[in-house]
Amino acid sequence: MFIQAGVILTPAFLFQLQKFWVNELISLPNQPSMKRSEIIPKPGFFEKYINLVEDVELSDAFDISLQQINQLDLDLLKRLGTKTYAEGKWTVNETLQHIADFERILSYRTLLFARRKKSVQPGFDEDLLARHSKANAKTIEQILEELIAVRKSTIAMFNNFDEEILSLTGINWQFEISVAGMGFNIIGHQAHHLKLISTHYIPLAAK
Repeated sequence: MFIQAGVILTPAFLFQLQKFWVNELISLPNQPSMKRSEIIPKPGFFEKYINLVEDVELSDAFDISLQQINQLDLDLLKRLGTKTYAEGKWTVNETLQHIADFERILSYRTLLFARRKKSVQPGFDEDLLARHSKANAKTIEQILEELIAVRKSTIAMFNNFDEEILSLTGINWQFEISVAGMGFNIIGHQAHHLKLISTHYIPLAAK
């Protein structure tokens, strides 16, 4: 419990106040943005993810990505449990956790590019991260709550980028990519894995 200017501020009140300001930040009028087709340069390897995103403004694409998470069928995902479609493949829990983990890494790299640090970013072992994520010990609700929180943080960061910053570039793995391109890459990476869940995992629920 905190007291400020004679007013008692309970932890519950502070939590609700924080949620209010986060939501207000997310709902600010869209900052300068660009469409997927306007990305320069074309980022080579990452185009396979980026091209999964509709050719809309980046801010709109982020909104759609949040809707896709909120529309997931939780009961269906729970029935899948730890099933995988092939030996050595991730579970649904590990896949969703990977989306959140990968977004954190890409957001960090995006921030470096936005601050004009263009140093080459090394790759990382995504299987190593998945093995140690302990995602299968979490509930689907816990993982999705984390993913949504990560996505809102990413959106808040991009909402503060102007056209100049969106056009800045850096090296992600081995390929030059713009700040805007990184945003579409984050969204496209989610689209890639949600498509895999739909085509490779959902059919397992009936078995």
